[in-house]
Amino acid sequence: MSRKRLFSALALLALVTGCGSNAAADDAAKLSLDAPLPTTVPDGAKIVVGDPATEVALKLSGQYDTVSKYVQFANLSGGPQTTEAFRAHALDLGSVAEIPSIHATWTGLHVKIVASKFRQDPIGHPIYKLGIAPGVSVKTLGDLRGKKIAYSPGQAQGALILKVLKKAGLTKEDVKLIEIPSTGDVYTQALAGKQVDVAPIGGVQIKRYLTKYGKDGASTIDHGLRDDAGHLYGPVESLEDPAKAAAIRAYVAAWGVAQEWIDKHPKEWIQGYYVKDQGLSAADGQWLVDNAGHPDIPADWSDAIQRQQETIELLAKETGNKVIQAKDLYDLRFQTVAADAIKGGAK
Repeated sequence: MSRKRLFSALALLALVTGCGSNAAADDAAKLSLDAPLPTTVPDGAKIVVGDPATEVALKLSGQYDTVSKYVQFANLSGGPQTTEAFRAHALDLGSVAEIPSIHATWTGLHVKIVASKFRQDPIGHPIYKLGIAPGVSVKTLGDLRGKKIAYSPGQAQGALILKVLKKAGLTKEDVKLIEIPSTGDVYTQALAGKQVDVAPIGGVQIKRYLTKYGKDGASTIDHGLRDDAGHLYGPVESLEDPAKAAAIRAYVAAWGVAQEWIDKHPKEWIQGYYVKDQGLSAADGQWLVDNAGHPDIPADWSDAIQRQQETIELLAKETGNKVIQAKDLYDLRFQTVAADAIKGGAK
């Protein structure tokens, strides 16, 4: 989505939903961030959610009507778009990877994570691989020295590159980082065009890159790191609204059940989402399902918070930002909501 279209969409959402209008209805009506979450969604409550994949899963699984009374879906995903939508008061919840909540906080936006999903056997089922340009010899992480590497600050792919360099015993000065935002097939095109020697590529782009350019010498290597974090997060102002907090809690429960449904119904997911919604082939869909493995939605975020703290400290060192506390990014009131919903059905 272009920036012009994004701003138009945000303006429309803000007008239609009134999201964030009312200057927070009066401080006295705010829900404290340490108060118990409301468990009943009041009539008229509305939240705007940028989580396109779960929207499809809810429809395919027959759950959509349970959330449609209080959820308006926006076709937005990824850190940059969700952050801009939060700033425009046009979005209450977004689906992102590990970095956006950190980057948003560093830029003065107060956000909280309310749901987290990981992968079982994350090393064996990575989201990303390192794509190697045709004619470039990189067999191990040590071979990255002196290479031109695609780098996207503020995105998961950028953080992954910093982690990879650390694992390889290299610094940013040992390579040439080329700042390129990671959207669509930009990185595979940059590799094919020899703009960069190495780039983190994910999803079906891995399969397509090798299929299209493998004959020319293109390759990929594993990075051997966890890159599986996925979160729902939103602005604090939405969580301070009692009606919206109740709706967010209910959505997180439905989200958890939807992730379980996806895992248990791979054929329906491939046809309904990858083929019909995303326009991929059934073979591409099957590859994505196999590559993803099975989800892990923990009821205890302690390990996730520790891993995120390590990421924060690495990024702070490399970017000059202040070290923040990962635990402050999580709203622990939501810690068991998704896992409990999976056990007993959406609440």
